[in-house]
Amino acid sequence: MKETDGIDSSTLMILTPGMRLGPYEILAPLGAGGMGEVYRARDTRLGRDVAVKVLPESLARSSDALARFQREARAIAALSHPNILSIFDFGASGGVDFAVMELLEGATVRDSLDAGALPQKQAVDIALQMAKGLCAAHEKGIVHRDLKPGNLFVTRDGYLKILDFGLAKQTESAADKDVTALTTQEQHTEPGTVLGTAGYMSPEQVRGQIVDARSDIFSFGAVLSEMLTGHRAFPGNSTAETMAAILMKEPAELRESGTAVSPALARLVRHCLEKDVARRFQSARDLVFNLQQFVDGALENDSSAVLARAPSVAVLPFVNFSANVEDDFFADGVTEDVIANLSKIRSIKVISRTSVMSFKKREQNPREIGKALGAATILEGSIRRAGNRVRIVAQLIDARTDEHLWADTYDRELIDIFAIQTDVALQIAAALRAELSPDERTRVQKRPTRNAHAYQLYLQGRHAFNRSTEEGYRQSIAFFEQSIAEDPELALAHVGLAFLYAELATGQGSGALSPAVAFRKAKESVAKALALDGGLGEAHSVAATLLFMCDYDWVAAEKEFQLALELSPGSADIYDRYGWFCSALERHDDAIRLVQRAQELDPLAHPSDLATELLRGGRYQEALDVASRVVAFEPTFTRGHSIVGWANLLMGRSGEGLAALERAVTLSPGSTLFLAQLGEAYGMAGRGDDAREILRKLHVLAAQRYVPPYHFAYVHAGLGEAEEAMDWLEKAYEQRAGAVYGIKGSFLFAGLRNHPRFQALLKQMNLG
Repeated sequence: MKETDGIDSSTLMILTPGMRLGPYEILAPLGAGGMGEVYRARDTRLGRDVAVKVLPESLARSSDALARFQREARAIAALSHPNILSIFDFGASGGVDFAVMELLEGATVRDSLDAGALPQKQAVDIALQMAKGLCAAHEKGIVHRDLKPGNLFVTRDGYLKILDFGLAKQTESAADKDVTALTTQEQHTEPGTVLGTAGYMSPEQVRGQIVDARSDIFSFGAVLSEMLTGHRAFPGNSTAETMAAILMKEPAELRESGTAVSPALARLVRHCLEKDVARRFQSARDLVFNLQQFVDGALENDSSAVLARAPSVAVLPFVNFSANVEDDFFADGVTEDVIANLSKIRSIKVISRTSVMSFKKREQNPREIGKALGAATILEGSIRRAGNRVRIVAQLIDARTDEHLWADTYDRELIDIFAIQTDVALQIAAALRAELSPDERTRVQKRPTRNAHAYQLYLQGRHAFNRSTEEGYRQSIAFFEQSIAEDPELALAHVGLAFLYAELATGQGSGALSPAVAFRKAKESVAKALALDGGLGEAHSVAATLLFMCDYDWVAAEKEFQLALELSPGSADIYDRYGWFCSALERHDDAIRLVQRAQELDPLAHPSDLATELLRGGRYQEALDVASRVVAFEPTFTRGHSIVGWANLLMGRSGEGLAALERAVTLSPGSTLFLAQLGEAYGMAGRGDDAREILRKLHVLAAQRYVPPYHFAYVHAGLGEAEEAMDWLEKAYEQRAGAVYGIKGSFLFAGLRNHPRFQALLKQMNLG
């Protein structure tokens, strides 16, 4: 299993110049390895040079070797990505099985490493391309299982190509993906079978265990480590020594190699090389996200490094043991504040509130919860209130082993609740050996108020808001205002009001307030919050949202988002809203990356946002796949059905699309958003009478309550009535109604993009 895998020349198939394999004329040999010989050839039909790979004569008669050869061809054929070697053809001629691939000019990473470590910038560029290629393979359910420098080829113009999928396997999770060209034989590799190359195998490969995509991530780390240092991460004088090192020894610190490696990049490599799969990066998308930030300069300063994986923690809802069941709001509030404190620590991945609240009833054990949420550790706790006293019991559990990592009991006065929450967060950080900067420690330790009653009112307001009902919003406003009356300097209550009014302004909540009034109130509240405490990441996020949705100040909004993430790097909501911003600017790749990060931090809350961004980015099938999974998990989720509908419509499947949109309207009969989108779809499908009937209903509703002009524009756009659609869009712009901020990249107004009035409107919104 040495990387070179050299073979004796007597075993070669030996194809000579001038020989033909079907339409391919052999020109010259390019190289040979244990599983194939590669020749330069001429495709006589298309007049281009290609690479032809054939089995060595010693293996050509082996059914297992032939099956592996075919499997590699089919695995590559199932993929289409610029960082994966392309295959053009596969066949047999004169008893010779062959695969035809793109001809590459350049050198392997192994060839480059023979001269020593690569410059850090070059190593990161190669690593980012490798991660993108792996992401494409893993999303098709294909695990490479043999990543190494010899299987990475850099072309003369700097493009990386991943080679040799001969050991690739299709994972069972890809059963519903379109990988029909793959055989299933390799899916069931016998436990105990060691496949791979010594020095780059994961611990689970060394043990002969069944592997998944995280095995490739370990190999990725080994390759990146070697590119940065010039030395193998797990050296050994023999295969046995190397395998033992992979299982038993930690790789040397990169700083000890004598080369200058960024500490942030060194930590990234270390997370890839975790021996426990649960502590590694959990997907190639994580790698792409973090490496892209490094390329963009976000990781050059260690204090702003964003490393997505271990350590990770899910703070489960604290159990209310108080005599008064109405104290549930207090238990939930403490849970959220512990999450908020931990989210200020960049080196910890903290699962967000929305996802952990799904496990309030504790129907699963820590292992199951950790797996569902992608968290290595679980914090469980209970609260008992009695008058002005509070008892909190907290324990940190390893989700894989059920081992208790830390536990403590606090008996304090109610006013000490902030000290308790701070101590819990710092104890967790210490137990997970997380690094805290001085600024992070200061933010975690900051006390929001000394007024216990004001804090309780604030928690009640947040509890009411989380019900997401019109009555809940009204109660939430009342509680926040009472909290502010008790303590006008409680910045959190001002943030709560700002966020609530921003939700109402953008149509997420009640239609009782016009957008103009809601935006004004949101701006007033967030300005007060920032004046009181400029270190609240959520306040800066709301400010950013208002800047781009209401003021169309895109430059200032992005600065606020970046500051918000610096202050609260673990906030899923901030990543999500930043994704909306990027989508509105047609920066769809950035939007998808940000929303994916939000979903990692809040895995049960943001899949529909990811599907929406994929849809806006033109990736219709991917959007349909994600939305279909959302609907299967939550059949009554209206937005999921809407995305399924539009994905089908945009791919030309009118019947399926309309049925899904009709289902969305049935599920949310009071929503003018989904009704209007159905009207647009009817118009696009040629059902004009049905579309006009929906227009009539919208006008009736508008006489009773506020209906965003944006929704009328949908239907007129579907009917092809450009002038009427523009009339309503201009009204929406004046009122800042609905999602008008996103019209530039919206597929729903694609037919208007070249209209002079549409172009003029974009200029007014600083989008032209």
